[in-house]
Amino acid sequence: MSSRELILGRVRRAIADVPQDDTPYEQAIDRSYLREHGARSVAETVDLLAENLADYRAVVHRTDTEGLPSLLTRLLAERGSRTVLVPPGLPSHWLKGVEQVPDRAESTPRELDEVDSVVTACAVAIAETGTIVLDGSPDQGRRRITLIPDHHICVVRVPDQVVASVPQAMDRLDPTRPLTWISGPSATSDIELDRVEGVHGPRTLEVVLLSGE
Repeated sequence: MSSRELILGRVRRAIADVPQDDTPYEQAIDRSYLREHGARSVAETVDLLAENLADYRAVVHRTDTEGLPSLLTRLLAERGSRTVLVPPGLPSHWLKGVEQVPDRAESTPRELDEVDSVVTACAVAIAETGTIVLDGSPDQGRRRITLIPDHHICVVRVPDQVVASVPQAMDRLDPTRPLTWISGPSATSDIELDRVEGVHGPRTLEVVLLSGE
């Protein structure tokens, strides 16, 4: 008997006396919990997102459509980025005057590691948790392009892409897509409680809150 068969056998024996329940999954669990904690205006929700992003050590910037290209150019220049990884659906007018590396399926981890920065959009941003969610849409690219390069600039369209809570975000997301949930730069404190950043993804996360688009 394999380990798999052994474990499944134990599960079957454990639930042998449990009556069958055909209640649909959506009705089986009471989901009447709060969908938002406190009443906030749209502006206050965006401010809360910025506050929580900064609390997670992300660097937050605000700009409008007209100022976005110059802001991105400045952030990349301050970083000393010569090559920038760009998903195929990123608006072309966002980036100017930088060497753009396309998101290619055949790119190796070593090639991605040599890229200086990556710029993407996002699917949704959650104010209460300071979380940005990517879903692999054309303006966000493959999941790995935001996990290997050391510097990630993520553009969030406000207020359209900002929600207050996780339940509200779930309503907007497709669970069949490759979702990446980002709450600040990648970090861990597993070893002697010493915080180390850049372990599972970019060491530096910059978030641009873009209004007017």
